[in-house]
Amino acid sequence: MGHHFEIYKDKAGEFRVRFSYNTEVMFSTQGYATKASAKNAIASIQKNGPGAKTVDNS
Repeated sequence: MGHHFEIYKDKAGEFRVRFSYNTEVMFSTQGYATKASAKNAIASIQKNGPGAKTVDNS
């Protein structure tokens, strides 16, 4: 299936987004009250992610 975003409901009933590459979950988001908010999070990541800087706090 390659890489993809997945919207799902957590145990608290909130919508969350996780991004997976093949079968490995790379990250997941905070919970959102509505599915529309979760979709907005995906759009924001797609728009702003490619230009994001890396911050190394190690």
